[in-house]
Amino acid sequence: MDWTSIIVAVVTGGLAFLGVLVSNRKTGALIAYRLQQLEAKVDKHNHFAERMPVIEEQIKAANHRIEDLERRVDT
Repeated sequence: MDWTSIIVAVVTGGLAFLGVLVSNRKTGALIAYRLQQLEAKVDKHNHFAERMPVIEEQIKAANHRIEDLERRVDT
């Protein structure tokens, strides 16, 4: 066996392994960032969904007040 070919194979394998580690780390960071952005969007949507029933009640009350005013004007 030629020792140089073994050394070249070990160095090549080690560098390939380091490349995979770096790539996985960057991919993990990107996934974490995108997940964080998605969570922010979901939180924004949930806050909006919590406010909608309140707004609907306010619209109902405003519509009743408008109807009452229209009845007063008609009479």
